[in-house]
Amino acid sequence: MAAKIIALFNQSGGVGKTTLTQNLGYHLGQLGRKVLLVDDDPQSSLTVFMGLEPTELKKTLYDAVAKEEEIEIIHDLFGMSLAPASLTLSTAEIELVGAIMGELRLKQALETVKDDYDYILIDCPPSLGILSIMSLVAATHVLVPVQTEFKALKGTELLLNTIVRVLKVANKKLKIAGFVPTMCDTRTAQGENSLKSIYEQLSKIGTVLPTIPRATDFANASQSRKPLALYNPKHPAVEILQQIAKQLDGIQ
Repeated sequence: MAAKIIALFNQSGGVGKTTLTQNLGYHLGQLGRKVLLVDDDPQSSLTVFMGLEPTELKKTLYDAVAKEEEIEIIHDLFGMSLAPASLTLSTAEIELVGAIMGELRLKQALETVKDDYDYILIDCPPSLGILSIMSLVAATHVLVPVQTEFKALKGTELLLNTIVRVLKVANKKLKIAGFVPTMCDTRTAQGENSLKSIYEQLSKIGTVLPTIPRATDFANASQSRKPLALYNPKHPAVEILQQIAKQLDGIQ
């Protein structure tokens, strides 16, 4: 059975998208699923979080989408595989704008490997450019992290408009896997009110998954280049991530 390909997408930066990609991939792996992570962000944060140095890699996602070469995959990283990125991916963003059917390049690159995995999670860049569109075209589902702050919630309307445009034109089969409230601090009025607004507004569109709290150990785990469950197995957020992974597992 072909993989479920989930693009983690939000045009805003700093919403915990890369951290979520790594940790959900890890917990899906712990459920016995074969998982491939795809770093589609020139910042290459996911590649770094997985313990690799982007500048030391001979081949990255750039070679697959810009040069149409076989996709480079590194195996056995915390029970997952990774298609890494480096800063060269930023030049692909320029090159693909003028390329014929450039938005299909990632979909084509994944065609040869998708049957090897149960889940492919794509970490999209924090922009509405060709790389994000390419990810949404390749995906079967989109998962949206939403920071529980008023400003982040206001930006969700633009994000949803982008998804709707992709649905109408480039990928009519794309489904919304859900929304994940992130960096939540319910000790503040803003955090509590924003979380309430997320449930009120977004639950009409898709599933609102369990809320991920704001926690310094996420940054500490990323700095240690490992998933939170390996950095601090007893952290309360680990159980929440497990719940989200279980809910995602088996999506249609």
